[in-house]
Amino acid sequence: LVLLGALDVLYMMWRRRTGEASLATSTWLLFLCVSCLVAIGVAVPLGNHNFWASSQVFFDITALNSYNGVDPARMRGQELMDAGRVMFVNGTRLDLTRAMGFRNVETYCVAPITGGAVVGNPPLAAYDFWAVGKDCCSSNSADFRCGEYNNLEARAGVRLMRDEDRAFFRLAVQQAESAYGIKATHPLFFHWVRDPVAETFQYQQGAFQTYMVAMFAFFAFQCVLVFIGAGVFCKFV
Repeated sequence: LVLLGALDVLYMMWRRRTGEASLATSTWLLFLCVSCLVAIGVAVPLGNHNFWASSQVFFDITALNSYNGVDPARMRGQELMDAGRVMFVNGTRLDLTRAMGFRNVETYCVAPITGGAVVGNPPLAAYDFWAVGKDCCSSNSADFRCGEYNNLEARAGVRLMRDEDRAFFRLAVQQAESAYGIKATHPLFFHWVRDPVAETFQYQQGAFQTYMVAMFAFFAFQCVLVFIGAGVFCKFV
């Protein structure tokens, strides 16, 4: 594109010297090339960020399995290693008294998913299912406020897909194990929600909305530039 723009400008300058074109014509060609370069320069990093932040998460979750009727009191994390969306049995809840936060620039918050079909909700042999979130708790008290933690109808989880966060959530779980004397053999991390399908498709909708907003924003910006350019270049006609 740069080479094409340079060739166009040189060609128009040659035509202007021979009296076949005006300076305004060559200036408009230069304006077009520069604005296209700006569009590409902005679109590539924004599009890349939009893909990894929203689209890739959506694709990763939908590529995994969905499980219904999962009982955290009877099932282990090793049984659901390919889980993307999980619907737990009635009676499943968050044990907010055993929540924990780990601070590393951001606060990584975890709370065990407990309850299930076992009568009396006794302590679990292994706490392998954890609700997670960032910056929605403090690192020195059990005050988990992530996701739909206070929604009594919520009993589902959408799998955490960001690899860069998983290690910090594991550290938070290890702190909870030490503080509360519990065991997490193979912890799996989920965002606690009521409707896992709708939550998953929000990533896709978010990616599309970002794309549309960016497209129309640059269109408006380009219209402003054309209006300004028309007022400036008409002086050279």
